[in-house]
Amino acid sequence: MTGAVHTTCPYCGVGCGIVATPDGKGGAAIAADHDHPANQGRLCSKGAALGETLSLGDRLLHPEIDGQRVSWEVALDTVAEGFRRTIEEHGPDAVAFYVSGQLLTEDYYAANKLIKGFLGTANIDTNSRLCMASSVAGHKRAFGSDTVPGLYEDFELADLVVLVGSNLAWCHPVLFQRLEAAKRARPSMKVVVVDPRRTETCDIADLHLALKPGSDVALFNVLLAGLAERGAIDRRFVERHTSGLDEALSVARATDATACGLPSAEIATFLDWFVRTDKVVTLYSQGVNQSSAGVDKVNAIINCHLLTGRIGRPGLGPFSITGQPNAMGGREVGALSNTLAAHMDFGAADVDRVGRFWRAARMATKPGLKAVELFEAVRAGRIKAVWIMATNPVDSLPDADAVREALRVCEYSIVSEAIRATDTVDACRIRLPALAWAEKDGTVTNSERGISRQRPFLPPPGEARQDWWILSEVARRLGHGDAFAWRGVADIFREHAALSGFENEGRRDFDIGACATLDDAAYEALKPFVWGGGSDKRFFGDGGFFHADRRARFVATKARFPVNAPDGARPLILNTGRVRDQWHTMTRTGKSVRLAGHRPEPAIELHPCDAAARGLSDGDIAEVTSAWGRGVLRVHVADSLRRGEAFAPMHWTAQVSRAGRINAAVNPAVDPISGQPELKHTPVEIRRLDMRWHGTILARRAVMLPEISYWARMQGAGYHAYVVAGEQSFAVAQRALAASVRTTNPGPWLVGEKNVTAVIGDGKVEAIMSLAETYDAGARDRFAPFMALERLTDAQRDELLHGGTDMHRGGEICACFGVSCGAVEAAIADGAASLTAVGAKTHAGTSCGSCRPELRALLRKARLAKAA
Repeated sequence: MTGAVHTTCPYCGVGCGIVATPDGKGGAAIAADHDHPANQGRLCSKGAALGETLSLGDRLLHPEIDGQRVSWEVALDTVAEGFRRTIEEHGPDAVAFYVSGQLLTEDYYAANKLIKGFLGTANIDTNSRLCMASSVAGHKRAFGSDTVPGLYEDFELADLVVLVGSNLAWCHPVLFQRLEAAKRARPSMKVVVVDPRRTETCDIADLHLALKPGSDVALFNVLLAGLAERGAIDRRFVERHTSGLDEALSVARATDATACGLPSAEIATFLDWFVRTDKVVTLYSQGVNQSSAGVDKVNAIINCHLLTGRIGRPGLGPFSITGQPNAMGGREVGALSNTLAAHMDFGAADVDRVGRFWRAARMATKPGLKAVELFEAVRAGRIKAVWIMATNPVDSLPDADAVREALRVCEYSIVSEAIRATDTVDACRIRLPALAWAEKDGTVTNSERGISRQRPFLPPPGEARQDWWILSEVARRLGHGDAFAWRGVADIFREHAALSGFENEGRRDFDIGACATLDDAAYEALKPFVWGGGSDKRFFGDGGFFHADRRARFVATKARFPVNAPDGARPLILNTGRVRDQWHTMTRTGKSVRLAGHRPEPAIELHPCDAAARGLSDGDIAEVTSAWGRGVLRVHVADSLRRGEAFAPMHWTAQVSRAGRINAAVNPAVDPISGQPELKHTPVEIRRLDMRWHGTILARRAVMLPEISYWARMQGAGYHAYVVAGEQSFAVAQRALAASVRTTNPGPWLVGEKNVTAVIGDGKVEAIMSLAETYDAGARDRFAPFMALERLTDAQRDELLHGGTDMHRGGEICACFGVSCGAVEAAIADGAASLTAVGAKTHAGTSCGSCRPELRALLRKARLAKAA
């Protein structure tokens, strides 16, 4: 393949356009697509680094059964026979699929059609259950359909933007850039951040409401009651287009505002701004969704917009921002266990309609199991065959050790995956090699209902195949070949589009029926488009909701506490989420050198007072324990959290850490309606582990580490980097680690000062090991330059063996240009007193902009130090 290819980023739900230009050697240059409506020429650090993630070294390239390579014929026959026999002996509800927002719409459609229309069960769920299932349920309760009313441009047109449970700066950086630019152009725009943590998004906030975790319903009930009391009711809209206001207001007025843990003056300011401002957008994300009260939180937010009529017009409305690249596509095809295709449900008429359209051999007639209960059923033996596609539930689901155990005891555990080394692949018997992002063909839908083409720009490696093909081959072996006789993705897209328009007549929001007649050339050339809505592509500005009476519903949302409360044994509340430069379980971002610098280790953040009470200091190793499991993490003390709360990122797995799988400790409580897990509120205790030594290892070839208490691995430029620590004696650890390093990195072993040792052969560094009794946060940065040298001079060798270069780095802050904190601090000391000046001196903050909040923090720190 040659020439530039316009495709779509495989990360979050923003759906940025990308231009990929293959280099003819298996790689590609990546650039932002300036013509794509979602990103308009912007990329975040993750998207910009995609070219570094295309190598094949860690790919699953051939089918395997029980660890042995087999042919596709054998693998497909085994899968099909396993499903046939299980259904014959135990019924259709003994089988299940667990799929992913990483699938393209065409793959999603094929999976959903096969299991719901031809295997006879709705036991298919998606990792999007962890992301936005509460939004789906909240939309349907309020609107009668899973409809996102507005568009991205509404953030830019609004006069008040309320960000609830969203660290937009890190999790959706391109939208944060658009919002930041709009606020810079119109300083009168106000931004409110509702989040227990003071995140980087607060950098542009006019008001930060650091509410008590889980109290969002109480806050928005108080807002609803206050809006009504202040007369901010759009009576014409409410009377013509809604129902249920009286009950919702009654519950809201009975809500205790003190439950939020906020100063009354801050709540009053929030209410005042909301009352006075017509153009209000409330954007919410996982802090709302990932809760045992997630659906009620969504409806409490929507209630405020219905009351004021602020929905469906430019610059106003509630907006759910999704975490996955094709979570919306999965919602369109009905890949959640409680939905049918094309935004239909399990009512008798919809079941009949979809069954007739598919000519289904065995149509599912009732909802299936949701993600958490699905894997509980696998563990209990009720589900005997499970097929996982493009996701890593052994790390991403709560109570993750129980999920791993479920797969280990399942007779038919099947995984379709591009990456060979994942915790889920390790736990499954049958492994099917799937295509990765750069090789797949199809479409995705972003958070504003924008459908974009994903086009391949690299050839399929090894025997890897696209998921829809794998599914179709299994369907053919089960006797359903005629229903899955697609020639390619264009055929599937046309069928998907046709179903959306089938007997629709305006009763359903999702209708792309006009695309059902696209020929192959038109599909190939398809440009991004937003489906639905009126002429401006928005929904509900003039009503037209999708309940039978065409009215929206106010939902009475009674505030309630999270399921599991802290107690004397576990007094801290654990919150989990993402960091700036990593995504999900790092199977892609973990391959990038530049993305490894910002947050290189699994860490637990906690308030200084909580740390002091436990004898913890920055850089210590701590054990986090809950009633469900444990993790061992590096301590980061931060005053950005409330007392009594802790935060850990969810990215680390057993592939890259000793015990960084924090979801092993997360409770499995779920919302009773959506089934979305409560990933933001687990009672834990944190205790210091007495590490007798700490160390850093850089090695050309991977090291099989001995049994030690703590390790984390990250990618270097042509080497593997390990940060290690342990409880055994220093001498014992030094001998064991040296043996491990030398086993895979043979050569002359040189001993230097300060417990620095190295393998240097013919002037080239093969490995470096540095151990000390205390933690040395800068060791990796000091030694990394030597790994980049083809041949050391005598002076460079001496410098290495004396403790490394004294070049001041201080940890990476800008992933786009590899700029360290030290370099930025030096620039500030040299007179750079603004973001622009820092960018001119170092380039930091001049590309994706994700690091700008941290750059501003360094500037503020320098100003305070100077003033003191």
